[in-house]
Amino acid sequence: MTGVLIRLFIRDREDTASVQGRSRYGLLGSVTGMACNLLLFVIKLLAGLFSGSVSILADAFNNLSDLGSSLITMIGFKMSAKPADREHPFGHGRIEYITGFVVAIAILYVGIELARSSIDKIFHPEPVAFHAVTAVVLAVSILVKLWMYFFYRKLGRIIQSASLRASSMDSFSDMASTSTVLLAFFISHFFPVNLDPYMGLLVALFILY
Repeated sequence: MTGVLIRLFIRDREDTASVQGRSRYGLLGSVTGMACNLLLFVIKLLAGLFSGSVSILADAFNNLSDLGSSLITMIGFKMSAKPADREHPFGHGRIEYITGFVVAIAILYVGIELARSSIDKIFHPEPVAFHAVTAVVLAVSILVKLWMYFFYRKLGRIIQSASLRASSMDSFSDMASTSTVLLAFFISHFFPVNLDPYMGLLVALFILY
C-alpha cells in the first residue's frame, strides 16, 4: 500500500536527498496521517458518545491531536523547503522546531482537559454501555494505526527523516493505547468493575507524556 501511494503521488521518487524531494515525501506522510486520524477521530467520537465511554473519547481526542500534529508537520515541510533569502541566509529548515512547539502546546491542553474529565468520572462514575459496534471501531483503529506505523517507518527510512520516524513510533504507541482501551472495554462488560475512567486517565497521561 505504501509503495502504491508513493508511485501515485510522488514525482521523481528516486530524489530523496534534495530539499524538494524530501518535502514531497514529508507532504505525503502528513496528508495521509491527517486523513487517517480524521477518520479515526470521527468514528471514535461517535462510538464514545454512543457508549458513554470517557476512555474512548480520550482516545478520539488523542487522534485529533495527532491530526493537528500532521497538519503542523505538513506546514513545516512546506516552509522548510523554501529557498534561502536575505532574511534567512541558511534557509527555513528550523521552522520545524517552531511548528513542533505549537503542536506541543495544543496537545498539553487536550491532555489536561481529558485528565480532568477522567478524574471527575472516577469520583462520579457513570455506566458504560457495551456495543459490538464500538468494539469493532476500536479493533479497526488498531489495524489502521498498525498500518500507519509501517507507513511512517518506510517513509522515514527512505528520506532519513527523524520526524517521520517519530510519527511511526507515535502510531505504535497509539495502537498500544487503543488496545488497552479495548481490553478495559471488554473487562468492564464481563466483570463488575468499571475501568473506563481509569483508562481515560491513563490515555490522558500518555497524551501529556
